[in-house]
Amino acid sequence: MTEMLLKYFREQQKQAETERIYNTQCPYCSMQCKMQLVEQTHVKRKTYKTIGRDNPTSQGRLCIKGMNAHQHPLHKDRIQYPLLKVNGEFVKISWREALDYIKEHVTEIQEKNGADALGVYGSASITNEEAYLLGKFARVALKTKYIDYNGRLCMSAAASAASKTFGMDRGFTNSLQEIPFTECIMLAGTNIAECQPTIMPYFEKAKENGAFIIAIDPRETGTTKIADLHLKLKPGSDAALANGILKVIIEENYLDERFLQERVNGFEEVMQYVASLEFSVIEEKTGVPLEKMYQAARMFGQRETGMIFTARGVEQQTDGSAAVRNFLNILLSVGKIGKPRCGYGAITGQGNGQGAREHGQKADQLPGYRSIENHEHRMYIADVWNIEEKDLPRKGVSAYEMIEKIHDGEIKGLFLVCSNPTVSNPNANFVKKAFEKLEFLVVADLFESETAKLANLILPASSYLEDEGTMTNVEGRVTLREASFPRRGEIKHDWEILCEIAKVLGKEEYFSFSSAEEIFNELRIASKGGIADYSGITYERLRAEKGILWPCRSLTDKGTERLFETRFAHSDGKAMMVPVSNQAIVPKAKITKKYPLYLTTGRVVSHYLTGVQTRKSASLSARNFESFMEIHPSTAKKYEISNQELVQIESSYGRIVVRSKFSEGIRPDTVFVPFHWADSQNVNNLVSEKLDPACKMPGFKVSAVNISPSVKRSSY
Repeated sequence: MTEMLLKYFREQQKQAETERIYNTQCPYCSMQCKMQLVEQTHVKRKTYKTIGRDNPTSQGRLCIKGMNAHQHPLHKDRIQYPLLKVNGEFVKISWREALDYIKEHVTEIQEKNGADALGVYGSASITNEEAYLLGKFARVALKTKYIDYNGRLCMSAAASAASKTFGMDRGFTNSLQEIPFTECIMLAGTNIAECQPTIMPYFEKAKENGAFIIAIDPRETGTTKIADLHLKLKPGSDAALANGILKVIIEENYLDERFLQERVNGFEEVMQYVASLEFSVIEEKTGVPLEKMYQAARMFGQRETGMIFTARGVEQQTDGSAAVRNFLNILLSVGKIGKPRCGYGAITGQGNGQGAREHGQKADQLPGYRSIENHEHRMYIADVWNIEEKDLPRKGVSAYEMIEKIHDGEIKGLFLVCSNPTVSNPNANFVKKAFEKLEFLVVADLFESETAKLANLILPASSYLEDEGTMTNVEGRVTLREASFPRRGEIKHDWEILCEIAKVLGKEEYFSFSSAEEIFNELRIASKGGIADYSGITYERLRAEKGILWPCRSLTDKGTERLFETRFAHSDGKAMMVPVSNQAIVPKAKITKKYPLYLTTGRVVSHYLTGVQTRKSASLSARNFESFMEIHPSTAKKYEISNQELVQIESSYGRIVVRSKFSEGIRPDTVFVPFHWADSQNVNNLVSEKLDPACKMPGFKVSAVNISPSVKRSSY
């Protein structure tokens, strides 16, 4: 038997003639787990597997998406050559033909309609270098004010709230390493068990150490299962619930009065407003029993240390920014920030949701988190870019507002990078019609997404395995993603594509980069002195130190583990509290006789965003091959819906058909549909176009719908 085993293993060794290992990072969530792709070459084939690497954030862990991430860049449908649409069909062309086509149409559109007739739509999944270069490309190569990105649909509410409250926005005010040692944790609108699984052990360790965990969510999820207290609120009532908790904190005097006096402005106004509220009204609005609000407030107020984390459940609402500010009011009222094991975290959704919003993709922002409307900031960046300040465009509009301008004919051409807005935006039927009106649409991507299918020209972009660059993770830790996997066909990096387009447009002197590191070194200069200061970070340091938390202002600066220990980022050093109304300025959907149920949306563990990448992974697609509607059995009975039955869901904006899935863990007045599917299963066909006035976040989490069996049953 031993001889037979030895013979078998020798044969296996012969078959695996070579083995290569490629270092990289997961392309999906904001944990940005370090990983390795192992490629084994056998006699007749190659095999691949992904394994985790040790790092300060995920400590070698991978989730199901990370373990199968390599399947999509190796997929047979990967775009490898420029594709031009001719008579409704895409045909392969050369890069020279593609660049000439772009030059011709950019010149024609701008000569006829002005510079702002072109727009740029970016992504929070690209590297810092590419996000930086995309902002520069829009403003220097195209000279357009119209640039925004898909992170507007993800992080804008949390970013706006943190900036207004603290004076700056970094994903976490502390490092992840403090979570296991805090005594009370509030998880508001975040399902980390499915969205960021490799962060879960931090919270599980905190629970083992005796932390009291409060979860706020209309549904029972893998995350709420670890909670000691689950506040199962009505969708859209987060701001009111925070007022209820705050009212208890004030009335039972869990306040840190010294902290409020010395380090906070605005508390008196908040206290007066909260005092005017009635608990009975808050209880009715939220659906959360008063005794549970008391329990949450007492636990968070009495414990010595505590942290609050928010995510899309709170943020993707038309008062998302205000709702987050109200949870920050709670944090400030008890003085639990700027101290060990005390702080705030915005659980970022996309891989580079933090870094992509810091360096120039947002309509009103310049690198380093500078304001495009601030004269000193404009002068500084103009000097770095070697242009005149007067030639730097002013601020544009948010992502969805850009789409409205496309629909109205003001924007006639668009450059789209690594995004799928016809699926990911609200009022998706309208968005698709708008994109169909474009005279000129260029898409750089890995696959023919639903949006790319509408393009005039698709450019083949590199993947996370091939594209080196920095990413800034959920903590605000800048990491270097190594990427050396060979590119197939004529695939180019996004930064190479931008440089080549700039060259044919006569702007080569501003885009003469030969590597990602060279772009990063200019980014370092552009960010120097800004809120998001990366100037002390280098590729060499990132390789040696495995990531650095910004701000990092010099080569000897170790980075900033904990923010706000002595002062906040406002000019007077104080945080700013503000009263938050129970009623959103922009009215939310209300349930009516015609639309009697709340609809809320979210993720499942096996898919990411609009599913373009994960549905190309056989292992992931098999776990969830279609969308579904989670519904309480009692609600299903009322509407004569069976489990696993096709169901029509309708709002005033559209209708979709998905399969029912019974769950005792969801509120009876609420249904849940994930957002990873397109066409007749695209839940965003049902979502209103109304935006948060503070940050222009759509209200994805609250819609009013009716439901019915998709197929009418026979009466026989």
